[in-house]
Amino acid sequence: MNVLHFVNAFFSDGAHWHGYDGIPTRLIQHIRYCLIALALAAAIGLPVGLVTGHYGRGGNALAFIATAGRALPSFGLLVLMTIMVGFGLVPVMVPLVVLAVPPILVTTYESVRSVDPSPVDAARGMGMQESRILFQVELPVALPLILSGLRSGAIQIVSTATIAAYVGIGGLGRYVIDGLYQRDYEKVVGGATLVAALALATLAVFWAVARCTVSPGVRRSG
Repeated sequence: MNVLHFVNAFFSDGAHWHGYDGIPTRLIQHIRYCLIALALAAAIGLPVGLVTGHYGRGGNALAFIATAGRALPSFGLLVLMTIMVGFGLVPVMVPLVVLAVPPILVTTYESVRSVDPSPVDAARGMGMQESRILFQVELPVALPLILSGLRSGAIQIVSTATIAAYVGIGGLGRYVIDGLYQRDYEKVVGGATLVAALALATLAVFWAVARCTVSPGVRRSG
């Protein structure tokens, strides 16, 4: 049997579309975990990246933090957090947030630093406050790169959130973990296909957000 056969068998089975273990339920669970983790990572990475990028300080520290965050094994961190705080959503969120913060943080910092200094200097010369310069001059220009950092973090979260199944939480990872345990490769391939499809859907969402939020002039100059 090839992969396409497994995919067809999984999605054509009506039992996979109903109940607690049905595709709609598992998909909603997975999306909820991802949205929570992305919101937490953005709440950490965006403010720090914007402020440090605006003042041009802390670049080396951010690079160190990003390298350290990427070097941490997500599954190992999940096991460690489970041992420390027990089962639940918290030990799942920690590795996902740690994974997503570095691309958001570093990309936000670099995007603000890459803004043309001429309009920034002109705004300072007009007496604008630093907060207004950041949000009214630098942020609109830096927004495309900032969104790319959020997109990178979101894709990593979507792909890695399958580890939630290892500690008894739901989501699409249940198909992969349960399928491997049961030697049900139809379920394994189906779950992996759903994760891949969700990652592609995430890319489409960020493309649409960029089209709606980034001004045409910035898109053309990029």
